[in-house]
Amino acid sequence: MTRFFLVRHGETEWNRLRKIQGVSDIPLNETGRAQAAALGDILSRHRFDLIVSSPLSRALETARIVATKLGMPRPLEIPDLIERNYGEAEGSSGAELDTLYPAGMEIPGREERSAVTQRVVRTLHDLAIRHPESDIVAVAHGAVIRAVVEYAAPGLHQEPITNCSVHSFSHVAGSLELVAFDDPMEVLSYDLAHDEFVDQNPVEAREARRG
Repeated sequence: MTRFFLVRHGETEWNRLRKIQGVSDIPLNETGRAQAAALGDILSRHRFDLIVSSPLSRALETARIVATKLGMPRPLEIPDLIERNYGEAEGSSGAELDTLYPAGMEIPGREERSAVTQRVVRTLHDLAIRHPESDIVAVAHGAVIRAVVEYAAPGLHQEPITNCSVHSFSHVAGSLELVAFDDPMEVLSYDLAHDEFVDQNPVEAREARRG
């Protein structure tokens, strides 16, 4: 069995301002760096075999801070752990999105949810095959982790995926199973507004209303 511990990156200024990030490469702010360091202290109570990360700087810096705390090598960058591409909506707030692209209007360049799920689940399967019987920390993004949660446990969790939260999964006989959403090893999940997941991102909220 391979176990995955999916971590959302630390806070960025766009998180704080509630702007859609997607593949825009926004770095951690000081709060995000502090969150990553605190998470590293928590994870250092456990043993891990590998740390992998999205190539975006907010995830990669989070992973590097955690790796340093764990005394592990630099994280392995995995391109398909990158955040969902929200196309021309990136950089917008919810109000700006409604002005630029009213409900029902297609957002140019937006990646389909199904495509996110396909690439991320495939990546985790490949990692499990290459690293059997391993415990792997994977630092990624809200929509990426949400895709895996929905794949493994459809409809069970609508809670927010907060900065530096941990979500654990097992990979057994080719199947991904959710072990713990907001794993109890994580005590530093910063939830500024106590929203459901879809309310963290106005594109996700709009799609949820459409079904």
